[in-house]
Amino acid sequence: MGKIIENLAESVPAWGAKVAYGEKTTVDGHELVPVAIVAFGFGGGEGSGDMPETDKTPSGRGEGSGGGGGGYSVPIGAYIGGPDGLRFRPNTVALAVVAVPLVSAVGAALAVIIGASRFTAGR
Repeated sequence: MGKIIENLAESVPAWGAKVAYGEKTTVDGHELVPVAIVAFGFGGGEGSGDMPETDKTPSGRGEGSGGGGGGYSVPIGAYIGGPDGLRFRPNTVALAVVAVPLVSAVGAALAVIIGASRFTAGR
């Protein structure tokens, strides 16, 4: 198991630009390069025999190991070459989907900060 995680960890730095920017493609005479926001993660674990009696396996030992990973990619637009030069054309639906949680988190943080400043100003 440890060797699998080491192999994945060694290959992760090489994935960055290849995953975020797709292969150059020509559509209707225009060259384009798709762009995506990419997130991924991996994890692993190993157990030992030091477990409560209720959590042990039928053989009486509480050993185990496991691992997993996952990720997602959101297409945010493409760089398109044309007579005006290279331009980024956003995918507005995907950008809205990505922006809503970010804006919500910033709004919640600001609400807490403003609430705290009102509380300390009222003292």
